[in-house]
Amino acid sequence: MRGLALILGLLFALPALAAERQIAPGPGSLAQAIAGAAPGDVLMLKDGVYPGPVAIDKPLTITGLEGAVVDGGDQGTVITVAAPDVALRGFTVTGSGGKNEDLDAGVKILKGADRARVEGLTLTGNMHGIDVHGGRDAQVVRNRITGRQDPHMNARGNGIYVWNSPGTLLDGNVIRYGRDGIFSNASASSIYRNNIMRDLRFAVHFMYTRNTEVSGNISIGNHLGFAIMFSDRAKILRNLSLGDREHGLMLNYANNADVTGNLIRGGTKKCLFIYNAHKNLIWDNRFQDCGIGIHFTAGSERNVLTGNAFIANREQVKYVGTRFMEWSHEGRGNFWSDHPAYDLNGDGVADGSYRPNDLIDHILWSQPAAALLTGSPAVQLVRWSQSSFPATLPGGVTDSHPLMRPLTIPVPTDIKAQEAEVAGRWAKGNYDDIDPDDLASH
Repeated sequence: MRGLALILGLLFALPALAAERQIAPGPGSLAQAIAGAAPGDVLMLKDGVYPGPVAIDKPLTITGLEGAVVDGGDQGTVITVAAPDVALRGFTVTGSGGKNEDLDAGVKILKGADRARVEGLTLTGNMHGIDVHGGRDAQVVRNRITGRQDPHMNARGNGIYVWNSPGTLLDGNVIRYGRDGIFSNASASSIYRNNIMRDLRFAVHFMYTRNTEVSGNISIGNHLGFAIMFSDRAKILRNLSLGDREHGLMLNYANNADVTGNLIRGGTKKCLFIYNAHKNLIWDNRFQDCGIGIHFTAGSERNVLTGNAFIANREQVKYVGTRFMEWSHEGRGNFWSDHPAYDLNGDGVADGSYRPNDLIDHILWSQPAAALLTGSPAVQLVRWSQSSFPATLPGGVTDSHPLMRPLTIPVPTDIKAQEAEVAGRWAKGNYDDIDPDDLASH
């Protein structure tokens, strides 16, 4: 009898099995289904339109195909997730309100709505696509987000906005149009990987974000690729910036970052812009076909640059300062495509050091009008004397161990095709309304 009583007790202690319910489209049908569901139920949406907005206040799974459309009717946020362990899969979300100050979104995940999973949704016509707003350990995976194009770019919403939401995973999303692809603000300890972002202001934008990884992402034809600002311990790994306008990567008041395996090429004014950023490890990246390979300024200190390749940039380095900077580490420097190097002992390291700038460069940076004199015999004499007598050179960058061969970073064939689509875009004057040099606009 005791054994039977124990078995019956265990059976009654088990939670009820989750029910699967087919939901038909129509006014109020989704809200009524949510209200009548038990925690853990699965609501399966048939194709059709489900007018919103709706709020989810219990753990549920809502799933459907792309033809099932939850439409917010241009009022506020379309779907608000206010409970933990909610999953949204497969259907379409559209028609949020247009108030950026209210963070109107297709999907909003509130504080306390932990472990939400948003997977495979199609989000179109929303101010913000997905707003992870305080929920911990959210997973936003393989969604297609198309932002608005009607307001000016700075007045649009973000594809994915992450605010104070530690543990967020953003993986495999495709984001196009809007303001920023991913905007991470006051958050920490997250992973943003394998996302593709096009036709935006910034692909990835960090403000006050800590200990977060950005890896395997692709930025194509944006005003700026990866903007890491006022942030600490970022990992910027194996990303591609292709045909972005201003900077492929910007480190602005960013410290202790690990920047490795990234490719930045084509169309960009500056491949890498470092502004008041300290103690960053920048290694094994390829900076190619930019106006400036790296612009280094505002007292940035204790950064290590090694193993990088600087290929066919019009100006390899712009360093505005008088300190002497060594850009090699433990006998390993960087590859410079304009360095006529030789390697007699065959160890892969050039026998002569490399200096990208001289006194004339410093004069031109501070007095651009002096460019009229660059072809004069006096200027050529100064440059020859400095190359012949290095002790006369001003402070600046020296690579004492330049490499003989550049690293290569492959680009998938389908991504090359998208890169070709934006080639020459910025030469045609398609600048929209952004001024990336105005930090207040960030």
